[in-house]
Amino acid sequence: MSTGSIGGIGQSAQQASGGSNVLGEVSMDDFLKLLITELQNQDPLDPMSNQEMLEQIGQIRAIESNERLTETLEAVQLGQSMATAGSLIGRTVEAMTSDGRPVSGRFEQVSIEDGLPKLHVGDEVVELKNLETILAESGETSPE
Repeated sequence: MSTGSIGGIGQSAQQASGGSNVLGEVSMDDFLKLLITELQNQDPLDPMSNQEMLEQIGQIRAIESNERLTETLEAVQLGQSMATAGSLIGRTVEAMTSDGRPVSGRFEQVSIEDGLPKLHVGDEVVELKNLETILAESGETSPE
């Protein structure tokens, strides 16, 4: 079995799913088990070269590094969104619900649902991205 077969399978799987990362669901342990299985079952007359093995290890490290970076950036983005939303507590806001209804009222609390901050305006819950207007303390309208 050649080393190109793993890359080819991965590329085919990604293309077959419309570009989504099918291999993102494979853990690093699963990938290492697959690599070990490949080494154990390789053609003894045409074994994997050291260069090919180093390339695969480099790919593993790059994937793992990208996953950690993505997780860190998502956490930073959520923290920034929560800080922004938290600074608005007690203010009067105008926003749109997810179904397009306008909502106006005092913003009382923020929660996280599905990894996104949600603003609680009266009895309604709106996404931070749907915030349209923040009314100033004196009743004047200030841009978002």
